[in-house]
Amino acid sequence: MTTVYDRLQSVEQRFAEIEELLARPEVSTDHERVQALAKERASIEGLVSLYQEHRKVSGQLEETRALLHESSDEGLRTLAQEEMDSLQQRREQLEQRLRLAMLPRDRNDDRDVIVEVRAGTGGEEAALFAGDLYRMYARYAQSKRWEVDVIDSNSTGIGGFKEIVFEVKGKGAFSRLKHERGAHRVQRIPVTETGGRIHTSTATVAVLPEAEEVEVNVGPNDLRIDIFHAGGHGGQSVQKVATAVRIIHIPTGIVAICQDERSQLKNKQRAMAVLRARILDREVSRQQDETAADRRSQVGTGDRSEKVRTYNYPQNRVTDHRIGVTSHNLERMLAGELDEFIDTLAAQEQAKRLQEAPL
Repeated sequence: MTTVYDRLQSVEQRFAEIEELLARPEVSTDHERVQALAKERASIEGLVSLYQEHRKVSGQLEETRALLHESSDEGLRTLAQEEMDSLQQRREQLEQRLRLAMLPRDRNDDRDVIVEVRAGTGGEEAALFAGDLYRMYARYAQSKRWEVDVIDSNSTGIGGFKEIVFEVKGKGAFSRLKHERGAHRVQRIPVTETGGRIHTSTATVAVLPEAEEVEVNVGPNDLRIDIFHAGGHGGQSVQKVATAVRIIHIPTGIVAICQDERSQLKNKQRAMAVLRARILDREVSRQQDETAADRRSQVGTGDRSEKVRTYNYPQNRVTDHRIGVTSHNLERMLAGELDEFIDTLAAQEQAKRLQEAPL
């Protein structure tokens, strides 16, 4: 039966094979093949390095164990025992890192993402909260040097959004932002509240990996494309030339709109990117057969009782209900400092997967 170490030996052999291929003159002139091989090498280089270090430490451990059993010198035996304890601890650490490195990665982790924030329960206050969430993610993206572009938005005119759809481009964007999916709840006193009562409102967040064209087969006959004037708050036209694009996927009824670009072509391209991402999300949800085959697999209904995180303004408190972690740095959180929660959520996900993949 193939063991984990057999698999590691195969990966090491493949790494050596790639190194040999890249050194061949006939390969070095083939740009596409060099790129493919270099990408494959980079994907396994860390694992191979860990395996080689693990093997080295295991060898040292066996040598020290033999010395301990063979020597009659008490001083030497004491030193050997201390060395064994240190090497054993090091090997266990390497085994843990190997387990993590061998976990199958989410194929979407390195993709750009489309984030959709929508006001849930709470009227105007929910729309203001949706705006706060959008700005929080935009600041987080800025801290990671990711690019943020708004694709479509429905503004309330006072800083809030009934919905806002934006694209985040950057290495690892999905691997981090996927932990933000779900219903977010806010507790605060609205500006319009004269009695000083705390209101509870919600907004939902969906994070969709951008889909490649080859992954989603969308035929031209499956689409209905409408061109219209981009509108501002209150419905007034903000452009004389019709550039806004609405694309409807007829088989599923999925709709994507983009009106933030001045170019009709750019709006169409970006609306198609959103459409493909939504179609892929629906298909993945259907295949997993975990929940309904649409966005509700991520965000629920937006009801107050369904929540992944609560933002309590009076107490300057943020609580993530999935991991039971509370922080009293609400202002910093809204300024984009999300790593405290995201790191813990990512670690929890890794721990669950490690239980299913022992070395």
